[in-house]
Amino acid sequence: MTLSHVAARAGVSKATVSKALNHRSDVAEDTRRRVLDAVAELGYRPSTDGAEPHRRALAAVFDGLDSPYIASVLQGVLAGATAAGTDLLLRLAPDRRVRSTTTVARDWVAEQQAAGVVGVIGLTLGEPNAMLGAAAQAGLPFVMVDPVDVRHTGVVSIGSTNWAGGRTATQHLLDLGHRRIAWVGGPETSTASTERFHGYSAALASAGLPVDRRLVREGPFSLEAGRAHGRSLLRLDDPPTGVVCGDDEIAVGVLAAAREAGVPVPERLSVVGFDDTPQAVWTTPGLTSVHQPLAGMGRMAVETVLAMADGVEPASRQVQLVTALTVRESTAPAP
Repeated sequence: MTLSHVAARAGVSKATVSKALNHRSDVAEDTRRRVLDAVAELGYRPSTDGAEPHRRALAAVFDGLDSPYIASVLQGVLAGATAAGTDLLLRLAPDRRVRSTTTVARDWVAEQQAAGVVGVIGLTLGEPNAMLGAAAQAGLPFVMVDPVDVRHTGVVSIGSTNWAGGRTATQHLLDLGHRRIAWVGGPETSTASTERFHGYSAALASAGLPVDRRLVREGPFSLEAGRAHGRSLLRLDDPPTGVVCGDDEIAVGVLAAAREAGVPVPERLSVVGFDDTPQAVWTTPGLTSVHQPLAGMGRMAVETVLAMADGVEPASRQVQLVTALTVRESTAPAP
């Protein structure tokens, strides 16, 4: 029995069957009941190639679990998989030095399928193109969360409104009277960071201010990069009074640089992060940050990849969830 048989018996589309089986909230209760009745009547079981016939498995793959961002997204992935009655396997990606080779990528995909994996979720995975290509050839659905340096044309991604978030963060500082506002972003290859920078630039342009390239820094999404760039900015003859950062880890590094330089935050320097991870609350002062629905992004990735595993093509290959600014103590009126 296939998803099409269930859809025909219940009198609904395959997409509706997939949503009902994955406990989506946008399915009416009587429709869900008809689908479940059809499943029971027909004895439908998802195909898993080696796993138990009544369960499916997803793989979440990442470069490391060393950031609050990854942990927050993973919490949503776990919640989504649990709600869908799906097993979740955690995978470290193959070493960066070899993952771009076709044979390594194909072997990795084959290993996942042998373990009963019906879909893969990549969490801000670097250099994933060979893995995406191998998964596509094998017919294994692959969804990326906040993709980095992706050139694979068919990638399905889950992210947030990065441009709007960057603009909102910058507008917040402009509204506080800041005019020398620096940008410390992630790597050039990061689509998310680039979109956030464009939002920063758009806010400055709306205020009649050009982007001062002396105040723009880019590098890894890391505390160390934030500290180094923060030191560089604060040593300028005319340092910024505000900094918009590409993520919270960078922002924590900028706060550390300000503390080392004896620059009080927010009295002389206002700092805004991006992601609103738990560390935004742990900092002193508390970090103003653009809130991304990280757990929601994880749940959406699960729903999307399971639907793809059931043969339902996503309505959009790029899904963006809404961001909002969380104001804390790291921002204040310009000195």
